Amino acid sequence: MTLTDILAIEITNGITLGDMLTAEFLTSVLGSVLSAIAILILGFFVAGWARRRIIRLGLKYEALDDTLFIFLGNITRYVVLIFAGLFILNTFGVQTTSFVAIIGAAGLAIGLALQGTLSNVAAGVMIIVFRPIKLGDFVQIGGEMGTVKSISLNYTELASAANVQVIIPNAQVWGNTITNFSIYPTRRAEWMFGVGYGADLKKAETVILDTIMADPRAKTDPEPFIQVNNLGDFSVDFLVRVWVDSGDFFAFQADMKRAVKEALDEAGIDIPFPTQTLINQAS
Repeated sequence: MTLTDILAIEITNGITLGDMLTAEFLTSVLGSVLSAIAILILGFFVAGWARRRIIRLGLKYEALDDTLFIFLGNITRYVVLIFAGLFILNTFGVQTTSFVAIIGAAGLAIGLALQGTLSNVAAGVMIIVFRPIKLGDFVQIGGEMGTVKSISLNYTELASAANVQVIIPNAQVWGNTITNFSIYPTRRAEWMFGVGYGADLKKAETVILDTIMADPRAKTDPEPFIQVNNLGDFSVDFLVRVWVDSGDFFAFQADMKRAVKEALDEAGIDIPFPTQTLINQAS
């Protein structure tokens, strides 16, 4: 349409050129606003739906850890909302390339500032995915020993044998040697019992083994082991190994020390202790 045609329309209908441009601008803005609202609603819907689906996946399978899938669900929600925001800006004619660059630079700066925290989060994800420990396990991590009470993305909580809370950052958990005392159903208890050199070794061996195996917690498979292991300065030492359920290990090991001592005393078998002989050379 030429300028002459527009002027003819203005004269015929009484509509000015300014009115036409204003109407076109308002229509464009209204269309952009409606598009932005639609994108925003759709973005929130898709973000919520994706978050719920990911979390439900973790809840559906017991082998999968809920904490990880809640974290992934939240991350997915934020990513979807960020893309929705970029689409909204693009609807209004804003160039989003610069915003993407700004977001990338801000992410890098935040990553450098929070590298310690992010390393804990990354280690937490690895712990949750590969599951070297789980709730209820009795473990030793970096010199700290206790029962695992919780595993979050930032730290792992232990309860010590004295029921004291121990908080270990996940980066230290993942980067340390983990000794898990609960992972296997059975454990091997081990003792060293000493008898005097004048004792009947065969009788002593029988008394020790019979006393331990009489306890219902002792397992016959694998077979128990007992053997003279050392000829010490004051005693002949028996090494004894017997398998037991992991949950009974500590109590069983402690109980058998007393039981064997009492059985050896009852059998008249001497349990030696270090002695010193003083010689008076002046006389």
